[in-house]
Amino acid sequence: MSRLPYTWRGTAYSLFLGAVAVAAQPGPGAAQTDARVLEIIDEVDRLMRGESSTGRMRMEIDTENWSRALEMRVWSLGTEHSLIRVDSPPREAGAGTLKVENEVWQYLPRADRTIRIPPSMMLGAWMGSHFTNDDLVKESRIIEDYDIVISYEGDRDGEEVWEFTMTPKPEAPVIWGRIEQQIRKGDRMPLWARYYDEDGTVSRTITFSDFGSLGGRLVPTHTVIQPADSEERTVVTYLELEFDVGLSEDFFSLRNLRARR
Repeated sequence: MSRLPYTWRGTAYSLFLGAVAVAAQPGPGAAQTDARVLEIIDEVDRLMRGESSTGRMRMEIDTENWSRALEMRVWSLGTEHSLIRVDSPPREAGAGTLKVENEVWQYLPRADRTIRIPPSMMLGAWMGSHFTNDDLVKESRIIEDYDIVISYEGDRDGEEVWEFTMTPKPEAPVIWGRIEQQIRKGDRMPLWARYYDEDGTVSRTITFSDFGSLGGRLVPTHTVIQPADSEERTVVTYLELEFDVGLSEDFFSLRNLRARR
């Protein structure tokens, strides 16, 4: 039986890394996730967000038929508020996505229209990229929905790493058969994540690189998502990132979603 698609429950904006909340107890027959594993995964999740954050990034999308590049700004507050706004190219400027708790909206400036995103659209492509609406606002809760074990610990290509295998808990509303992730031990930087379908076939790979200091902390500034069955890909490069910037909940409004500033 196929797993149910994601249901929209709303979590942190933590772009392209797993969003982590309070660990749930494993279901019947599931292995207890070790406290050490929870601590490592939680720290990696928190890399790209503080209590609040803002940043600027570039997204380059390559498909079989066309290529495009977008520059955008992002803001987040805690685990329930995020706003993404496209700055360029001019024909896309002003397009945005807003998340407040369990509600998500998109603004389409060319039509001057704001639409609410239903759960059925969360796996749709965002702005034609290989990221889904779900990826962009990070609905999934890795620790709550998956049992996680260290499947390898040691040297890989001269780097000491952990490799984790994440298996869905019984009845978890997820689409992946399993996720594997590699994290560098020395500084706990994520290196790659592989997403498998229910048949055990790799569906996509996300790689992280170009580690540098942004906002006073070491982060991966370059992210690539690659579908397993094609040469297409989407590349995201962080240009600026600041943490703990003092945003309030009032900032995350439909009015600001529509604002061109």
